[in-house]
Amino acid sequence: MRKAAAHKWVLWILLVAWVFIVRCLGGCSAGTEEEVKVRDLEFTVVGDGELPSELMGTIEQKKASPFKLTYSDDQGLYIVTGYGEQESGGYSIVVEELYLTENSIVFDTELRGPEGGESGGNEKSYPYIVIKTEVLEQPVVFQ
Repeated sequence: MRKAAAHKWVLWILLVAWVFIVRCLGGCSAGTEEEVKVRDLEFTVVGDGELPSELMGTIEQKKASPFKLTYSDDQGLYIVTGYGEQESGGYSIVVEELYLTENSIVFDTELRGPEGGESGGNEKSYPYIVIKTEVLEQPVVFQ
């Protein structure tokens, strides 16, 4: 009987110690909090005819699968998100957010399908969006 009671106390103490350790270590992890927005970034959506040829070539190579990439030159920073092959046309891409944090540029887009009643046709499409913004050194975080 005494052994059983002693065993329960040991288990209880180990459980309390484990909870304490997990709580302490959980508070020490870096980067788990969302970064604070410093400011929104202005941008323009860039058409195929306005893209640097090197960037257009990279997009053509990657467009069959979903992809995300950045490209910069002396004109600006280009941020690209592609959604890969779709069964039809009629898709659009919406830029939900583009903003600067202390450590990164956050780029969030959403693919929207053909509107109700709108036929996207029978041909496959490869929707992607290219935006151009100011040249910044921070890495881009795609959401």
